Amino acid sequence: MNKTMVATAVAAILALSACTDNKAPAQTETAPAATVAAEVKAEQTPVAATNPLLVASTLQYGAPEFDKIKVEHYQPAMEQGIVEHAAEIEKIANNPEAATFENTIVAMEKSGELLDRASTVFFNMTGTISNPEILKIQSAMAPKLAAHGDNINLNPTLFARVQAIYDNRASLNLDAEALRLTEVYYDRFVRAGAKLTDEQKTKIRALNEEHSKLTNQYGQNLLQITKDIAVFVDSKEQLAGMSDAEITAAAEGAKAAGKEGKFIVALTNTTRQPVLSVLENRELRKQIWEASAYRGTSGETDNRPLVSRLAQIRAERAQLLGYDSWADYQLEKAMAQKPQAVLSMLGGMAPAVVANTKLEAAAIQEMIKSTGADFELQPWDWEFYAEKVRKAKFDLDENEVKQYFEFERVLQDGVFFTMNKLFGITMKPRPDLPGYHPDVKAYEVFDADGSSIGLFYADYFAREGKRGGAWMSSFVDQSGLNGTKPVIVNVMNIPKGPAGEPTLVSYDNVTTMFHEFGHALHGMFSAVKYPTLAGTSVSRDFVEFPSTFQEDWAAYPQVIANYAKHYKTGEPIPAELLAKIMKSRSFNQGFDTLEYLAAALVDMEWHALKADAPLQDVEKFEAAALKKHGVDIAAVPPRYKSTFFSHSIGGGYSAGYYAYMWSEILAADAFAYVQSQGGLKLENGQNYRKHILSVGNTLPPMEAYKNFRGQEPTTDALLIRRGLKTAVN
Repeated sequence: MNKTMVATAVAAILALSACTDNKAPAQTETAPAATVAAEVKAEQTPVAATNPLLVASTLQYGAPEFDKIKVEHYQPAMEQGIVEHAAEIEKIANNPEAATFENTIVAMEKSGELLDRASTVFFNMTGTISNPEILKIQSAMAPKLAAHGDNINLNPTLFARVQAIYDNRASLNLDAEALRLTEVYYDRFVRAGAKLTDEQKTKIRALNEEHSKLTNQYGQNLLQITKDIAVFVDSKEQLAGMSDAEITAAAEGAKAAGKEGKFIVALTNTTRQPVLSVLENRELRKQIWEASAYRGTSGETDNRPLVSRLAQIRAERAQLLGYDSWADYQLEKAMAQKPQAVLSMLGGMAPAVVANTKLEAAAIQEMIKSTGADFELQPWDWEFYAEKVRKAKFDLDENEVKQYFEFERVLQDGVFFTMNKLFGITMKPRPDLPGYHPDVKAYEVFDADGSSIGLFYADYFAREGKRGGAWMSSFVDQSGLNGTKPVIVNVMNIPKGPAGEPTLVSYDNVTTMFHEFGHALHGMFSAVKYPTLAGTSVSRDFVEFPSTFQEDWAAYPQVIANYAKHYKTGEPIPAELLAKIMKSRSFNQGFDTLEYLAAALVDMEWHALKADAPLQDVEKFEAAALKKHGVDIAAVPPRYKSTFFSHSIGGGYSAGYYAYMWSEILAADAFAYVQSQGGLKLENGQNYRKHILSVGNTLPPMEAYKNFRGQEPTTDALLIRRGLKTAVN
């Protein structure tokens, strides 16, 4: 989804909160940063003077020089970055002058330039063009980066300077942003363990080292699993229900995988698979679903031991830091604040959602019966027969719908058009800027006044070596202090059309394109001084708000009329078909909501474990968690199971997957408010940009929201958005 999904320099090295995955091995407290830097320096391979990562990029806004960067450049550059950054930190910590905001906090904000540059590019590549060489570097660097991070976080001399500034902050005449930054730094040091005893620090370093290695292994297993679990089909007849273009693409994909004459069904990263909605062959549907649902449960890539131990490590870390559970630790700085607030929200929704889902299941079971079949509804049946119910109810054919959603038109006349109307920005293609893959396109972003505000990279198509899902990240973050402008990337996994043919996308992918560009705007419109507070550096349960807010513009009449045109004729989507699409948006919402709730509740239960809890049997734990909350419907499994739940078990959204629903409350309320103010017009966009998108983490999130909206959000708009309540005009 965004830069928090990868280990950027700030997030992985200077992120003083323990939510980063890169943590450190046990070290003595004697000059730790210098010691580790010396160890890294001793291990370094000779660095060629031509390594482009060792110097600032000459491209506009510091965009990476992908035409010069090679795999062999990453590790030497990051290792050199550790050495240089360690020296900078030691100088700050041992400064003989009294601690000031400038010589301590600001000095840390300016430090680590090389490490930031090299690690940011590298960790973006681990998710987009991963290969055995990159995976090897990732494994080698994880403990080194972890050690470096802990040696900053647990440096008592450095923390003493931060605490001195924090304790005297009221008398230092700091402006509001500087005061916020001081408080953020202090909280992060404390939450990383700066106040622990030496014995406790040794323990947390050991836990951090193990956590780093296991999360790295978990992620690498998922990359390998994604590559291995594709289903190959022998005959075209087995693919009945798929369009001719989709079948051609499946044949081309199999050929590229070295299996000419077969057809490949590549799997996405969720439990359910989009192709299940059209495949008529029930045995093939079952095979595909099982390949998806049981991934990571066997062989060398069995993630179950990693899942149970990672949950235990997080609980042990939380206990050392003085919290009842990892969930308590994680939510302390979130909008929700307490696990019980999350469980109350999710649990309060569960009965209505389950009831709605059972009604949907009954309708699907009746559809199965009406076709002459005699079997009980299973997970691999749901989408196929739900699509039949949808067609019967709305007379809607997904393959017909796709003909009006050609990828390039959706991007240009949908996403970019909307952002121009709402914010005044324009996107200029920059083919002169090198990308890291031929499918990646670069754009320069211009503001309403014609000034250039940043660069945007678009990486939308699925390929081998790219992890599943969709996300936003950055190569360069905005910072007034450092004089940098944002360089942002959106990544998705849209199946590319056959060679020479257009790519037609589902409406779900259309809304995801809008969603991810919402994250991109959050990074591009950042207008803060200090990089730690910039862009998407906000709490987990706020970061999905700006992206979810953008989704509903995909269905806005003026917008959809501009991009929903037949890929061959250019004719606008027929009003009748469009009306069916809009009416069907609330269809299957019980299923959609329940599979999300189930995953969010499993995530929260893993991270509510106490430190003395034994290692868990993964399947039994999941089943018990679902039963506990009354969401155990066999035909609707969680959106992610633990062995491939990278949001949660991978670390980024541990005890935070609920954030999507929490953020949707904000997004729905904000979108309804904008409609009440006239909808798609520049004044509304500028107000939203000023109070939400530009402020980063310079304000508490609810304060920022109230500055925009004038009040706290209600759930009314969310219920209407999900079709569970009727709007009152």
